Amino acid sequence: MKKYVEINEKIKRFNNSIFVSGDKSISIRCVLLASQGIGTSKIYNLLESEDVINSLKSIKKLGIDYVKLKNCYIIKGFGFDGYKTDRKLNIYSGNSGTFARLVLGLLVNSKNQITIKGDKSLSKRDFSRVTDPLKQFGVNISSNRNYLPVKISGTDFLRPIKYFEKIGSAQCKSAVIFAALKTPGLTKIKAKKSRNHTELLLKELGLPIKILRKKVYDYIEVNGQYNFKGFNYIVPGDISSSSFFIVLTLLSLNSRLIIKNVNINESRIGIITILNRMNANILLKNKKNYKGEITSDIYVKSANNLKGIKCPKSLNSSAIDEFLVIFLVAAKAKGISTFKDLGELNKKESPRLDIAVNFLKRIGVKIIRSKNDIKIIGNPKLEINNNMIMKNFKKDHRVFMMSCVAALTLGGKWKIFDKNSINSSFPEFLTIIKKLGAKIN
Repeated sequence: MKKYVEINEKIKRFNNSIFVSGDKSISIRCVLLASQGIGTSKIYNLLESEDVINSLKSIKKLGIDYVKLKNCYIIKGFGFDGYKTDRKLNIYSGNSGTFARLVLGLLVNSKNQITIKGDKSLSKRDFSRVTDPLKQFGVNISSNRNYLPVKISGTDFLRPIKYFEKIGSAQCKSAVIFAALKTPGLTKIKAKKSRNHTELLLKELGLPIKILRKKVYDYIEVNGQYNFKGFNYIVPGDISSSSFFIVLTLLSLNSRLIIKNVNINESRIGIITILNRMNANILLKNKKNYKGEITSDIYVKSANNLKGIKCPKSLNSSAIDEFLVIFLVAAKAKGISTFKDLGELNKKESPRLDIAVNFLKRIGVKIIRSKNDIKIIGNPKLEINNNMIMKNFKKDHRVFMMSCVAALTLGGKWKIFDKNSINSSFPEFLTIIKKLGAKIN
């Protein structure tokens, strides 16, 4: 089987509606919380990507059974002491930083040493931002110079902490929240704004968590050692997966698209705010409140008069996974687009800021870079007429999907490698994009 795809022509006009796969962030959190509940949880529309499947395999290794019936995963938990950690175990996280970091928070009371491992890409990502605060709870954690593998030995004498999360990382914040759930007393967290799926889920489960939201930081208090019952949850569509189809539609001629039932949590829709400021016309209709999360249908149509943007740094965290395709829109917009303080992009599955800058230069876009700031000089007439080969991008699923969108909207003849990278987050990507009429070999 080929490890690459070939795209030799632009996508033609389309007018469709689609569903995208379940939200990855919520899927992993549902799996982990279901494994800690008392009794049976039923999770519908769970994303069946490698990252989530590795999460399911890991909780099974920790003694939690699950079965799948049609579109429902049934997970039976035994409470906060339900993991079987009376022997040394190795847990494999694959490419999922979300699972690897969050599960550490749930292993703070493990009876024996648990080792968390990951693939080559995940093993190059910094884990000190999680291991450092978890050490304050009293657990013993060691790592390979702040990288995986991480070894954790829990304790029966957990102590609550005060934690200042300065980066804007939902993974770090959630790991500490999970550890606080198992810790007697009150843990206090001051966290730079980031995704709040964990907090919303805990409130839905009736756990004693208090949240005071300010402009830049959230102040969170968690009272530990309160059990909760199993729950039912229908995972909405993923805004990060939707972003590729939003940009595909914006940059295609005379096209329209409706993406049904997508999670539009305000901590995740920076891309919509940014693109609409660039003169896109993206509408959110049929909004519903589902267990604290807001879902909506996303209506998007071709944009003929895109303009540059001076992107506020305050939108960075709510668009952190979507900047690759935002840069693509900036490349086709009239004027200069400025983005600042994007060093966090280089700490993702690959050095995404570096890759994006090199990619844009290769397709003929003028870039001015200063450390973690970039200016993109847009060209509404940007077209590609030569051959393009995309490889050696660390098998990053988002780079692969961005490259497909570029090929289908800018022209040229493309060979894009590492197509299996999408299995980690969005296995249905190529199937859906072909249904819109894309010719991909």
